[in-house]
Amino acid sequence: MSGPAVVAAPSRFTTRGWVLFAVMALVWGVPYLFIKEAVDSYSPAAVVAGRTLIGAVILLPLAIHRGALRPALRLWPWVLAFGAIEMAGPFLLLGHAEQTLPSGLTGLFVATVPLFAAAIAFTRGDRGMLRPVRAGGLVVGFVGVGIIVAGPGLAAGGTTSLVAIVEVLLVAVCYAIAPFIVATKLKDVPSLGTITLSLFAVGLFYLPIGLLTQHEVPTMRSTVSLVALGVICTAVAFIAFFALIAEVGPARAPLFTYVNPVVAIVLGTLLLGEELSVGLLVGFPLVILGCWLAATGGLVPRRARPGPPPLGGTRSP
Repeated sequence: MSGPAVVAAPSRFTTRGWVLFAVMALVWGVPYLFIKEAVDSYSPAAVVAGRTLIGAVILLPLAIHRGALRPALRLWPWVLAFGAIEMAGPFLLLGHAEQTLPSGLTGLFVATVPLFAAAIAFTRGDRGMLRPVRAGGLVVGFVGVGIIVAGPGLAAGGTTSLVAIVEVLLVAVCYAIAPFIVATKLKDVPSLGTITLSLFAVGLFYLPIGLLTQHEVPTMRSTVSLVALGVICTAVAFIAFFALIAEVGPARAPLFTYVNPVVAIVLGTLLLGEELSVGLLVGFPLVILGCWLAATGGLVPRRARPGPPPLGGTRSP
């Protein structure tokens, strides 16, 4: 019996692939701006409930049409576990953290997901992390994080900033763990079914909490940002991501993650007047370089075995 078939990724990005790549870099680079605006007058729990329920309602017809819900329902305990780690915890932590941290800096800290994913893979027996380039990437990336955290702007924020940073780094850890649940427990479940069911579960869980914690009248600006989070950064983003995987393969599809922090920092600086500190300017390239080396070894895989798309935290802020 022959071994698993090897599926070759396209030798280069097609025009459609580049368009989808640009779309993903934008739609998962702007959520930090929308979250920052939404929590200005919505509670973090209300933001989570709103964006997940909006996304779920939009994705539901597509999931039903593709018959993706029934397989997900059969493994509902693991789907709920995925939703808790990929959405319920991270979305709330991001909302709370962005009440203190700049949106661009939040996006950069979330970009450390590949560092934590590489470390987790090592603990699971992936000795590829012993290669000098990938191990060096881990060191470089975490040094970059340290430089940013120690920067004068964040240091002046004291305990409040430190707590917010820890919250965002916990988000990155959650996003790094979630793909392993998909790869080991949900590998035979359509991605669309897992995501749609997870969004509904998380949204319904947070709905009463959001109603109880909402103590002020939301502004129009916050409401528009919340709707944009649900429609653009959740429903449209996942649909575009599936299309990107089909176009360029699962190995290269997540590479747009390295562009997301650039989008988040540029938007935060231009639209919200967020400061570009020396620590950020020095640490930012180190974090991105470290993530790239730790995740890829400095090379983009040309061929990849089939498997579940990387549904973890490399994508959904």
